[in-house]
Amino acid sequence: MAGRTVTRADLSEAVYQKVGLSRTESAALVELVLDELCDCLAQGESVKLSSFGSFVVREKGERVGRNPKTGIEVPIEPRRVMVFKPSNVLKARINGIEVEDGE
Repeated sequence: MAGRTVTRADLSEAVYQKVGLSRTESAALVELVLDELCDCLAQGESVKLSSFGSFVVREKGERVGRNPKTGIEVPIEPRRVMVFKPSNVLKARINGIEVEDGE
């Protein structure tokens, strides 16, 4: 099940085709949206896109890990990770199930 990867250029082209903005304006719009998402997530805010899903930043505490090759214990520093949780609408769409738009 080898799928292709959708790029920024693909998103810009889709906006160009469907919205009717120029290619330059479409690319700028995609960049603005992605920049806003990144800025919000970098500040630790959650981003919820209705009928799509939520991007959430979680804090992970320090823990002890193990090097699988040597077996030596290594401390893993605390860090922030981003998690994506798809909406029920998106899950259903991926599985080919029709659902009314509303979570």
